[in-house]
Amino acid sequence: MAKEILGTTWTVYDADTLTQAEIYGQVLTDLGKKHPEIVALTADLAKSTKIGKFQDEFPERFFNVGIAEQNLFGVAAGMAKSGLLPVVSTMAAFASMRAAEQVRTDICYQNLNVKIIATHAGLSFGSAGSTHHCTEDLSIMRAFPNMTVVVPADGIETANAVKAAIAHEGPVYIRIGRGFEPTYYKSEDYGFEIGKAVKLREGTDITIIATGVAVLQAAEAADFLKENDNISVEVINMHTIKPIDREAIIDAVKNSRRILTVEEHNTFGGLGSAVAEVIVESGVSCAFEKVGIPDEFSIVGYPEDLYSHYKLDSNGIIDKVREVMGKDFEEDDNWEDEV
Repeated sequence: MAKEILGTTWTVYDADTLTQAEIYGQVLTDLGKKHPEIVALTADLAKSTKIGKFQDEFPERFFNVGIAEQNLFGVAAGMAKSGLLPVVSTMAAFASMRAAEQVRTDICYQNLNVKIIATHAGLSFGSAGSTHHCTEDLSIMRAFPNMTVVVPADGIETANAVKAAIAHEGPVYIRIGRGFEPTYYKSEDYGFEIGKAVKLREGTDITIIATGVAVLQAAEAADFLKENDNISVEVINMHTIKPIDREAIIDAVKNSRRILTVEEHNTFGGLGSAVAEVIVESGVSCAFEKVGIPDEFSIVGYPEDLYSHYKLDSNGIIDKVREVMGKDFEEDDNWEDEV
């Protein structure tokens, strides 16, 4: 059954057989048919990042600059200045670190309408080692003025994110994985909007705020805890890291007073840090913990094994929730006096 995703047509069941990158390649190609101003660029990674799908359909609107990531973003900036809408795709480690200056100065400084689809992010390229893992990109990208940062939970949300990015004016960084990350959503019709979190589970004891591949794991952990521990867990998919949904965070703090963030990223500067900033600025107290990659270079292995090692899977999240639930607080409910 064909489904229409925000103006594009594909088969929703493809989410079970295609990677996030393959889905975005198809969606971008669909968008290209309606928007002749879209051009696609890569640095010799058309096949790996799946932007080659666009090349097959529009070879005259596709540009491979070779293994020259800094030049890649400079070229994209020039195209945006001329009125085109460049979509750039390369590995997250290259986009956020090798070409950081060009993204910052050429694109963000001029607030240009360039869309960056960064693949192989987080631990998804596990066997390639720490040089190709990318657990610092969220902290880098959210620090750049004018940059919007989106981390889809699965292929369906990736499709929604790409369409929303094309409609959004200004630079956007979309972070996706490499392999067959499992899907969470069964339909695209759940109200995706840049800057607005999605509540997946209702709960009053603790709130898990997750992003990317951690979203499915958080939802599964919440279901287990409800059934086996009688713990009421709220789960929020914070797909947009910047601008972050401040209202959703503050409501969660007031509702559960226990917040756990889960991200496939270093615990410095990413989702956890962004959420913590909102909480501190709000003046409302709560118990707060972060789950992510600690202050180290990640070890090498299959992604699933790395998720388990760093407690990013449902088992690790369950253990962390139990730990946070075991903390003692004041007997009264007036947490305002703790500020």
